[in-house]
Amino acid sequence: MHRITSRLAIAPLLLVGSILLSGCIVAGPRPVRHVRVVTPVQVERARVWVPAYWGPRHVWVEGHWRYR
Repeated sequence: MHRITSRLAIAPLLLVGSILLSGCIVAGPRPVRHVRVVTPVQVERARVWVPAYWGPRHVWVEGHWRYR
């Protein structure tokens, strides 16, 4: 009998504890900070490889490096 009584006493405590620990937390929105984006003064241009292709008037254009 003691075992049943102790389990019946612990069950509501576990239930209340789990409800309190898993509750939904409601908070207001955070204030928005205005951030100034600073870009570098001199940006290095990217180089890309252009593969060979058939150009206008069926002229073969070799592959080459090009700046973006």
